[in-house]
Amino acid sequence: MAQGDSLFGIHGTALALRSQRLSLLASNIANAATPGYQARDIDFNSALDMAQRGYGADRAASQSVQYRIPTEASMDGNTVELSTEQTLFAENAVQYRTTLAFLEGRISTIRRALKGD
Repeated sequence: MAQGDSLFGIHGTALALRSQRLSLLASNIANAATPGYQARDIDFNSALDMAQRGYGADRAASQSVQYRIPTEASMDGNTVELSTEQTLFAENAVQYRTTLAFLEGRISTIRRALKGD
């Protein structure tokens, strides 16, 4: 376990995984009209579990990527369902901001402790 991991616990890893998931969901949204594009997502819980077992966040995320199965098939083979992707993006963004706020609070506490406040 790296020194930063012990300082921030699993929250630093969770933030990195949420960031990677945001990127993947944004890619899905950007490719909503691309024929043959296959929507992908990170199984966040699986990736976090792998990270806790010693995998790096990047490796855990890449090994937890799954293709999304659409509820309705499209004529051009694209599996992006825009409303689903937008909802998942918004939910993940809120979770990202929550984790970031927690870490900012933790850093603020550490700064105050170092200053002797």
